[in-house]
Amino acid sequence: MPELPEVETIVQDLNKKIKGKRISKVNVRLKRIVKSENFVKVLIGNSVKEALRRGKLIIFKLEKENNYLLVHLRMTGQVIYQQNNRITAGGHSDNNDNLKELPNKHSHVIIYFTDGSKLFFNDQRQFGVLKIVNAKRLQEEKKKFGIEPLSREFNTKYLENLIKNKKKNIKAFLLDQKYIAGIGNIYADETLFRAGVSPTRRVDSLTKNEIKKIAESVKIILKKAIQARGTTFNNYVDADGNQGSFVNFLKIYGRGGKECKKCKTILKKIKVAGRGTVCCPKCQK
Repeated sequence: MPELPEVETIVQDLNKKIKGKRISKVNVRLKRIVKSENFVKVLIGNSVKEALRRGKLIIFKLEKENNYLLVHLRMTGQVIYQQNNRITAGGHSDNNDNLKELPNKHSHVIIYFTDGSKLFFNDQRQFGVLKIVNAKRLQEEKKKFGIEPLSREFNTKYLENLIKNKKKNIKAFLLDQKYIAGIGNIYADETLFRAGVSPTRRVDSLTKNEIKKIAESVKIILKKAIQARGTTFNNYVDADGNQGSFVNFLKIYGRGGKECKKCKTILKKIKVAGRGTVCCPKCQK
């Protein structure tokens, strides 16, 4: 599942591809992933003004009637832009098999532009969601997410106030989108390793210095990941079909049973907040 850095990369790249393009036709091939009755009607004849991001949500601002197209990629959603024979894709990629022939059995929505280019929404597991919202509804959708961790407002003091009177462990807290938007399993593990904090620690046990380290680490890790165009394992590519290179900088995620790069202790793989989690018993307290 793409997290904040991967979605940010997708949005930045798609902005270069589809900004200002007018929609001529829409083909909904799987109705249940489209959650708006007026979906096709709103899109046809409309233009894409820009692509935006809120947490892991992709937002396409439309030219007419102050409407927006929202795309939730969820587990295996993929946005694919095709112009002539050039394919650009972001999201899940199943080793690029989904890109060899378009449309294919996983292509559930196709948006056609007047210049002949197309935007596909592919989703193998069909957990993704597309819908049209107006400006008021968009604000309601945005309110479901907590603070953007790369915003100026997110700092030690903000995090300190955010965790006040909370009792959950710090990893579960970081993963909870209603508190902080866009952090998933990869960047939660990497953040906590850099901060030297165990993922099982309850937030009400953290010292002010530990909270400071976590707030700083969130920003540093996410910024580095965006610069590297995200993390790629077997299924994520950016909007040009390129693999993100942050996987080369991972210190702990996915390394359970291997030596800690910092202290050589064998890393533990445990389950925290229902997610596979790797931590160093020596470096993280």
